[in-house]
Amino acid sequence: QVQLVESGGGLVQAGGSLRLSCAASGRTFSSLYRMGWFRQAPGKEREVVAVISRSGGTTSSGSVKGRFTISRDNAKNTVYLQMNSLKPEDTAVYYCAAGLRGTGWSSGDYDYWGQGTQVTVSS
Repeated sequence: QVQLVESGGGLVQAGGSLRLSCAASGRTFSSLYRMGWFRQAPGKEREVVAVISRSGGTTSSGSVKGRFTISRDNAKNTVYLQMNSLKPEDTAVYYCAAGLRGTGWSSGDYDYWGQGTQVTVSS
């Protein structure tokens, strides 16, 4: 079993930055799992934001490419999402997830989820 806890959300003005953290506990985190960041805005479906593989390879969605960066520190059992040049449309609850199935670009590829952290970007 893996427990995930997100932190770092908050209210920021457009153009600002935030860094989200996702701390993992339970089974050895190390390099066992692919990790993903998802977000869900009110009235919208949950969407993938960025994915980092067990070996550290990263991919991100087109809407955040060049602005958001996912990284992981296996020694600290933590995954990060650095968000720069934030826009009002980035407002959402952000979730981290851990899993092994598929490509990592579907919520169904993940077995473990955090509780989410709210990010609000004002214009």
